[in-house]
Amino acid sequence: MDLIPKPDQVVSAASNVAHKVLYGGLADLRPMPRTLIDDGTLREVYHYRPSGTVKETGDPVLLVTPLAAPAICYDLRRGCSLVEHFVTGGRPTYLLEYGEVSFKNRNLGMEHWIDEVVPTAIREVSAHAGGRPVHVIGWSLGGIFSLLASADSPDLPIASLTAVGSPIDVAQVPLVAPLRPLLNWVNGKGPITKGYQLLGGAPKPLVKWAFQLSSFQKLVTKPLALASHIDDTEFLAQIEAVDRFTANMIAYPGRTFGQLYHRFAKGNQLATGEFDLDDRTIQLADIKAPVLVFAGSVDGIAPVGAVKAVVPLLKGSPEVRFEIVPGGHLGMLTGRAARKTTWVVMDEWINQWSTAAEEPSAKKEAAKAAASAIGTNRTRRHSSSASRALKK
Repeated sequence: MDLIPKPDQVVSAASNVAHKVLYGGLADLRPMPRTLIDDGTLREVYHYRPSGTVKETGDPVLLVTPLAAPAICYDLRRGCSLVEHFVTGGRPTYLLEYGEVSFKNRNLGMEHWIDEVVPTAIREVSAHAGGRPVHVIGWSLGGIFSLLASADSPDLPIASLTAVGSPIDVAQVPLVAPLRPLLNWVNGKGPITKGYQLLGGAPKPLVKWAFQLSSFQKLVTKPLALASHIDDTEFLAQIEAVDRFTANMIAYPGRTFGQLYHRFAKGNQLATGEFDLDDRTIQLADIKAPVLVFAGSVDGIAPVGAVKAVVPLLKGSPEVRFEIVPGGHLGMLTGRAARKTTWVVMDEWINQWSTAAEEPSAKKEAAKAAASAIGTNRTRRHSSSASRALKK
């Protein structure tokens, strides 16, 4: 809003305040309709139902939720919902989420997700979609789980992989780097280790606090931002949706949290391209699917360098494409700018790597759009051979 508001701004501001008071909010938070098609221990696979006027065509998309985050990250609000975007476009759309994590799940480690949850979800989605290969999209830790599951099981019916804001080189995460001396204190047997063992994991309040800390500046300036945008309905609706997302963070199981803490935060193991799991070592070079990697331009949880580090490690992939898009950790996935950036690139990528049964017209339209889409910036796009030459 201008320092001296214009008449239309005053009217919009008054309308927004009235709507907030009378109806409790401005955001359309209705979830997209869905049906459960498979479930197991901390595994729920849903199919989003298209409206009666939309016909599903092409290969399916599976959205993989990260641990601790609610699945509404993909269905934030109407107009800023990646699910809505795919469903209304006729893409068969599926979601993997985990439900509530409790103390009884404290002994589940990353093996549960890499060996069982993610591979089972991919196979179930492929079967439900008539045997088609699956375009797997994972945000944050969901992207890391997807990459590791694909590397460990090359036979999975995967058409392509997309990792959105997935930090591979944790040494380049500003929030973690200053804490590394503390993390290595007492040889891994310090208060943090004892704390998560006692609690059975990382509880919800701690997870919520950590996510808010990553955007501390926005948190501090939020009252001023709200006041200065009181006439901007879209801005206020997005704030409401993000607040709901943050309020619904989920706990980490104890053993999984311990592995993330010791192997990622302390050991930065994945930066080498290898990850020790049970009696084997998983190598990212064993991924055979094409991989699309997104980094957010102002992401404090997964900065550009931490995400880009995966590109030279994907030596077995037929194509690796790296994109920098506007937004922070959540905004790059489902912010207002994502509709014309991240989602455009995803559509182009999925059409490029869809099976021969895909309608030829869709591929032609994607080729036409390639000249103007943000996703075709040649300075940020790398073939697998060029990716291997990257030093950082």
